[in-house]
Amino acid sequence: MSDERWVWGTGLATTAADGTVLDTWFPEPAMGRIPLGLDPAMPPEDLEHLAVPDARRAVTVDVVTIEVNLDAAPASTSDAYLRLQALSHRLVAPNEVDLTGIFAHLPNVAWTSAGPMHPDDLTRLRPFLQRDGIQVQGLDKFPRLLDYVTPPGVRIADASRVRLGAYLSPGTTVMHEGFVNFNAGTLGASMVEGRISQGVVVGDGSDIGGGASIMGTLSGGGAHRVSIGARTLLGANAGIGISVGDDCVVEAGLYVTAGSKIVLADEPSRADGSRPVVKGADLSGRDGLLFRRNSLTGAIEAVRRAGVGVTLNEALHA
Repeated sequence: MSDERWVWGTGLATTAADGTVLDTWFPEPAMGRIPLGLDPAMPPEDLEHLAVPDARRAVTVDVVTIEVNLDAAPASTSDAYLRLQALSHRLVAPNEVDLTGIFAHLPNVAWTSAGPMHPDDLTRLRPFLQRDGIQVQGLDKFPRLLDYVTPPGVRIADASRVRLGAYLSPGTTVMHEGFVNFNAGTLGASMVEGRISQGVVVGDGSDIGGGASIMGTLSGGGAHRVSIGARTLLGANAGIGISVGDDCVVEAGLYVTAGSKIVLADEPSRADGSRPVVKGADLSGRDGLLFRRNSLTGAIEAVRRAGVGVTLNEALHA
């Protein structure tokens, strides 16, 4: 098996008093196997210095060195965290890592301003946390990306809106109401003011408008992974459950799913004066389309667009 499908790292694992591994931070994950001659029992001095218990959170911190096969399912909490950080460090792209069963290896964690702790310890230790000015920021399986990785060339207005495991390319801006889930993200400079769900990728130069939503695969049971091409605009409060190609526009407020009935407004009329109608799935991934709702009939229409799509404001993405 090629070493190109492995990733390794040395990091700090946080463990609760009951033995639950809460997280693992890998400062510099790298592709390949653990280098020959590297002794995991001799950790880097800068990490060993940080491997100290924290009685405030009832946790211990230990140095760990692991390697994982990206084509096999996660086998532990540290394994899962290494995969998520490989995505956020842009070592691998979304949907290129086996994440089967990852939720089973991610315990529910109380995320505090001092780091993770076990939820069962939170009530007991709350008075001491408050005394020390430590705040609880969330109770979830996934942490914030910026608590583990600082992706170069990216703007994130609200750290709580981007999960660890998001893949953000240079030039991407995630505004305050934007959201990017794990194993999802942008493949170029993009504006994100809406929701990018798990498994979704957005092409270079595209704009996800305010309040817009892209259907993922976590909740609905669907197998199709939605993608958005380059220079495409998903209008404010719009949504898609199909892929859209390059240079497309989805009108503000319009939600297009695989089962939506769409009138091909550019096609010649039939004998009865109507125009052909197809399902949204039949147009999935097509380039150069405008999806709109006819203001008189209420029907969803697709018309061909000429030339390139949207152009982002370069000053916002530098």
